[in-house]
Amino acid sequence: MGKTMIMKIMDRASGRDVRIGERVWCNIDLSTARDFGGANCCLQFDEITDKQGKVWDPDKIAFTFDLQAPSHSEKVSNNQKIIREFAKKQGIKHVFDINWGIGQHVMLEHGLVKPGDVILGTDSHMNLLGAVAAFATGVGNTDIAASWIGGINWFRVPETLKVEVTGEFRRGVYMRDFLTLFVGEMGAGGLDFLSVEFSGNVIERSSLAERITLCSMVTEMSGKIGLILPNGRVLDWLAERVKSAGGSEEDVRARVKAITPDEDAPYFKTLRYDVSDLEPMVSCPDAPDNVKKVSEVAGAEVDQVHIGSCTNGRLDDIAAAFEVLKAGGFKVSPKVRTIITPSTREVMAKCAAAGYIEKFLNAGVVFTNPTCSLCTAEHYGAMPSGDVGCSTTNRNFIGKVGKGSHTYLMSPASAMATAVRGVITDPRELLR
Repeated sequence: MGKTMIMKIMDRASGRDVRIGERVWCNIDLSTARDFGGANCCLQFDEITDKQGKVWDPDKIAFTFDLQAPSHSEKVSNNQKIIREFAKKQGIKHVFDINWGIGQHVMLEHGLVKPGDVILGTDSHMNLLGAVAAFATGVGNTDIAASWIGGINWFRVPETLKVEVTGEFRRGVYMRDFLTLFVGEMGAGGLDFLSVEFSGNVIERSSLAERITLCSMVTEMSGKIGLILPNGRVLDWLAERVKSAGGSEEDVRARVKAITPDEDAPYFKTLRYDVSDLEPMVSCPDAPDNVKKVSEVAGAEVDQVHIGSCTNGRLDDIAAAFEVLKAGGFKVSPKVRTIITPSTREVMAKCAAAGYIEKFLNAGVVFTNPTCSLCTAEHYGAMPSGDVGCSTTNRNFIGKVGKGSHTYLMSPASAMATAVRGVITDPRELLR
């Protein structure tokens, strides 16, 4: 019997043939921590090693400051200082401070992520790096500290669900809408510890931003990892980034071939979707899997709109929002607080070069520095009790961005259409 992508990745990382369901020790290619939780990882490492230990490989460790950047309190500032001093002591050069943006995105841009890599991180959405076929997963602080000592961690080999996505999105409909549909159908526990291989012509021609969107919410269905084989322009982009970081472009392409699933791979199940008739979708309060068509909740009033996060903060996402704003006359409703957050400094610079930022500002939008932003109430823009928001983030549990507040999750286009009209709006009404 053949092997799935995750089995081949674990074969490489463990140095032997693996079987579904068994527990195996894997070599780690990259172990990362962010400003939220990173300080505790450093303190635990020092405690375990009596402050005398050296990390197993400083070049395979990275820190990212993305949740609370820049710091908004002395406590956060002190935690960030702990990380900076630990990195300096250990000779860790991959420290992406408050000016860089969301960690996973920044590490992709800096060529630190390759197909087939095994990557640990303190973020529950590390698995969005499956967008380039890396097995990345969020773990606890103790696992991170332990990996810095030995460079290994153990995993159970998951079963794999295959999802084939075909057809073509109509105008005003996006990958986020398919993802929302998928979350609604699978439910919060529908991918319990499964690896998911996404394929089909929609996936094969999708951009990096679309792949990140799709893989970023596997966590919300209790999945372990979503995997997409890099191809075409995505593979070219990735190979160039790895090469710029001192890696091998040929190695990147060889890795894709090495982890391509076999024709007789043992899939748990195969699901097929045709997006040709898909409509804009929305996750209603207060759960990602409470899914309806945007048209079914159109007209509902909102107080705030946020576009950004690790799920929808790339240039493609902001460009889609810009297109809707343009169609709406370059003005958002004065009744709605509208915030846009790019995922990285590179994305922000491209927004500036394209002339987006000035237009957004003139329209009444708050355009922020690159961070995780309103994924939680720990950032500027938290909502008061009773307020209702629309967001492109990945979770909308009650109080997630403010105690007693409620959030709808939707695509950047739907979010901007809502900002323009002041009520939940199908973006196709503006894009006609």
